[in-house]
Amino acid sequence: MNIPRNRLTLAVCLLAAAAGLSACQRETGPDPLELTGKVFIFNYRLAYATYMITLIKTEPVPEGSTVVATFENPAGGRPLTVDRKLFAKLDKVVLESPELTCVKKQRSYSVTIEVKGPDGAILQTLKTSVTSNLDQDVLPAQALVVGPAYDKNPDVFKNGKTPEHFETARCPF
Repeated sequence: MNIPRNRLTLAVCLLAAAAGLSACQRETGPDPLELTGKVFIFNYRLAYATYMITLIKTEPVPEGSTVVATFENPAGGRPLTVDRKLFAKLDKVVLESPELTCVKKQRSYSVTIEVKGPDGAILQTLKTSVTSNLDQDVLPAQALVVGPAYDKNPDVFKNGKTPEHFETARCPF
């Protein structure tokens, strides 16, 4: 069989291109994100708590992909949701929930993380839980500082003096 050289070259190039394009598609395979950390953050100065979840990218994701985290609400009611865009050049993903109340020591709170492609299709689902080693009542009832310069909160520091006892945060129920 005698195939002209330019046709053979074209056929090889087309096969290589098809193989390369098929490698870019994510039908199945390894999950794109791996959970690396989960913790409650208690910000004593500003008197709030949040969930903090960290992940690393282990596989590339299509441009325009997002990660959606759904956090159990310690105060009850609707779960708290965070939706973040995934950037191709950033390998670390940090998710911080909105401010929380009623966090209880040694109670597990559920978290679900979904990686979604640009078309909204779910590429990966992670389920985990976060347990605090502190109750939220370790926090002050009000922020100790206010403003961008972290000035003393005048509602807490009356006449600029430190109170003998700080009121602590309480769960409303």
